[in-house]
Amino acid sequence: MTYASKAEKPPHHQPVRDLLASGAQLLRDAGVENPRREARLLLQHALGITPEALLGLSQCEQVAAEPFLGWIARRARHEPFAYITGSKGFWSLDLAVSPASLVPRADTETLITALLNAYPDRNAPLSFLDLGTGSGCILLAALTEYPRAWGVGVDINPAAAGLAHANARRCNMAGRALVMAARWGDALASLARFDVVFSNPPYIPTSDLEGLMEEVRAHEPVRALDGGCDGLDAYRDLCTRLPLLLSDNGVGIFEIGIGQEQALRDIAAQSGLSVVRVLDDLAGIARCVVLGYGRP
Repeated sequence: MTYASKAEKPPHHQPVRDLLASGAQLLRDAGVENPRREARLLLQHALGITPEALLGLSQCEQVAAEPFLGWIARRARHEPFAYITGSKGFWSLDLAVSPASLVPRADTETLITALLNAYPDRNAPLSFLDLGTGSGCILLAALTEYPRAWGVGVDINPAAAGLAHANARRCNMAGRALVMAARWGDALASLARFDVVFSNPPYIPTSDLEGLMEEVRAHEPVRALDGGCDGLDAYRDLCTRLPLLLSDNGVGIFEIGIGQEQALRDIAAQSGLSVVRVLDDLAGIARCVVLGYGRP
């Protein structure tokens, strides 16, 4: 990216070294963790190059300052990195993301691990239902692992449902993934029973929302976070519905918040369900429960 003369150089270009230094300083001043790393990643995305290509640039190389500086300003306001770049990796997928849904998180991949443990036969023609599908990350990751499976994703937010549908096409799985914008009860009145019902529901107690990190509190959709007074409203609804949705040997696979395992066991028991397995995330926190009709 060189030019024969200053007259040929487009305006608003700066050396790589200067952009990275100013970007990192702005992020550091804003209290963003790992400011130098985030500045490098944002510059890489802004230039549309690989990490290796960015490393190969001379520190004196003149490159476009925009959209990098605009993205730095957004990140300094603690907008999630993924909303700025418009994409996020989840499991083996590269997914589009937007403020219509939560940013997919590594903790949620625990649900896919639970699925693989419950159904080791990858050729099984399973049926999946994902309630509160958001970006579609759980449903699409599950379909990736089971090429003969099909699934339905439901989200009350039409923008989120549109995002999930777009991701199904992006991942070449639109033929196996139906996405619906509807309330859970309205959408499922006439559907068949499913082998697996997934959900990463809102589970944060309302009173705890103000204590969330700014990236989450100020930017991610509160409807996808607020679990009611005790954080368990969605689980009460889900456990009531599960007996009407699961096939005879089916399972529910839900994400849970810190310390919610016992409460969910009690809620499940009221609907004749048991927690048959609990999986920890990478931090050793109970993050996923598998519900079914068997003994715990």
